[in-house]
Amino acid sequence: MERFFRSLKTEWIPPSGYRNFPAAQQEIIHYIIGYYSQLRPHQYNGGLSPNESERLYWENSKTVASFT
Repeated sequence: MERFFRSLKTEWIPPSGYRNFPAAQQEIIHYIIGYYSQLRPHQYNGGLSPNESERLYWENSKTVASFT
C-alpha cells in the first residue's frame, strides 16, 4: 500500500495540491482507474499493468471444474 501512495503522490498529485475536495476526488479516481490499473507498467507484474496481468492470468488458468 505504501508504494501505491508514493506513486500517487509523486506521479499525479500536483505540488500545489487541489482546489477543493471534489476536484481531488475526481483526479485521484481518474489516476487509479484510468492510469494506474490500465496503463502504468508494474515491475512486479513483469512490466504489465495490473489489468493486463490479471487478464493473462485468467486466460491461461486451467478450468477448475466443468458444469456440463
